[in-house]
This record gives sequence, structure tokens and C-alpha cells, in this order.
Amino acid sequence: MTGPLETVDATSTEAPAEVAPGYRPGRTLPFRVEAVRQLLRRRTLVALAVVLGLPVVVWAAFAIGGTPSGRDSVPTMIDVATASGVNFALAVLFVSSGFLVTIPVALFFGDTIASEASWSSLRYLLAAPVPRAQLLTSKLLVSLVFSAVAVLALPAVSLGVGTLAYGWHDMELTSAGSLPPGTAAGRLAIAALYVFGCQLAVAGFAFWLSTVTDAPLGAVGGAVGVAILSNILDAITALGSLRSVLPTHWQYAWFDALQPKLEWAGMIKGISVSVSFAVVFFALAYRGFRGKDVVS
Repeated sequence: MTGPLETVDATSTEAPAEVAPGYRPGRTLPFRVEAVRQLLRRRTLVALAVVLGLPVVVWAAFAIGGTPSGRDSVPTMIDVATASGVNFALAVLFVSSGFLVTIPVALFFGDTIASEASWSSLRYLLAAPVPRAQLLTSKLLVSLVFSAVAVLALPAVSLGVGTLAYGWHDMELTSAGSLPPGTAAGRLAIAALYVFGCQLAVAGFAFWLSTVTDAPLGAVGGAVGVAILSNILDAITALGSLRSVLPTHWQYAWFDALQPKLEWAGMIKGISVSVSFAVVFFALAYRGFRGKDVVS
């Protein structure tokens, strides 16, 4: 017979007949507690500092090197970066969306469970008792929020820096014409949200790796490596239409938001591919971790 003060075995997949009075599995490891823990970690502060400092570095490069000029009378996004604050923000997003934003996303998701295992604190969390599904959900939500802040803060800070440096003017399109600054800011927001959405595939893979290894650098590096491999495969034109299922194939589809008439087709395809990968790997993480023998 079980006593009235018996606690829950958080590592068990079967619910006990009785639990301790006042115990609520859904209230263990709340979002606020996990968010504060992650915010105070050094790697979080360093990652956010790098992301927020990049616009200043790019502005300094333009200030030292001079205003970029067009090549062969065909301006690129970098060539019109100093035309306005929105142009500057889009140029920074362009140079960082291919690889730089992948690093903080892989870091926040790949370092979740693996770091607890490397510190030998994972088994104590589960014995608290924190149900495994609740542990994963809390860490997943915190990683999602911090990744979103890191990715979306980049164009926001870039817009502020660019506006101070180059003014609040019309956005000069690389093709032809221009867009009013208000409309351009809306297009920038769409582009930023799309860039974050495309990183969900990397997030899912990093999160799954974090549940199968106790080496945080292995999980983070593995996710970054997969992103690099996807870019390499996408450059092989011999693969033909097979490249369309790669998570990085559509990473620059947000260029469609910079046209006089907004196009959604490419971005919808890109988000669909990225979310599909994310759902599969998140599901694998929950399924594998539910029955994993936690010894670290």
C-alpha cells in the first residue's frame, strides 16, 4: 500500500496510483524558472551580444570603407545598403541569414538537455520529480523564445542603427523603383519572421541531438554541420528538383518580399519544408527521451 506522502517517479512512463498532496506535474520546472536559468548563462549573454553587435560592426565597415558602389550597373543588396535605414537592415539580414543566425539557434536548442547531462544534473531534475515530457517542453519553449529574440533582434537593431546613420527614407529596390519607409519596414518584418521560420529545421535537429548525447558541443556542432551540408548539396545543380526538399534551399525566398508586389509562393514552400523537418525531429526527441536510460 502506498503512503499519502509518496512522490512520483518522474522517470517512469506509467502514472502512479497516488501522488503527494499538492503535486502538479504541469507546474514542475515552470517556464519562468527555466528562462531565468538560461538567461543568466554566459553562452546566452555572449550569443546575444554577438548578434546585437553585428549591425554596429557592419556600419563601421561601411564608414571606414566608404559607400559601396554598383557593379556593372546592376546594384545588389549590399550596394544599396546605405540608401536608407531599411536598406541597411536588409543588407545585414542578407549577410547573416545564410549562416550566422544558424549558430545561436543551434546553440540554444542543442545545449538544452545535453548540457544538463554533461553537468550530471539531468537525473536530479527528473528525480525532483519533473516529468520527462514537462522537462522537454519547458526547455523547448525557452529555446524557442531565446532563438526568436536572437534572430528577430538582429534586423530590429540594424534598423535602428541604419536609421540613425542613413535616415528614414524610401527603400531602394535592387531591381527597380522604391518602397515607402512604412511599407518597407513591414516587408523587413516579414523577411525577419521568414528567416526565423527557416531555422526551425536546424532547431529540431539540434534539439533531437541534445537528447541523444551528453556532449553539448557535439549537439550544437552537429546541427551546424547539417546546415552546412545542406548548403553544399543545394549548390549541386545535378540534384535537380531533389534540392527543393533541403531545409536551406528556400532560405533566401524572403527576397520575394522586396518586390513591388509581394510574392508568397516561395516563402510558403520554405516554411512548409522547415516546419516539416522540425516536427519530425521534435517528435523523435520526445519519443526517444521518454524511454531513455538516464545515467548522467
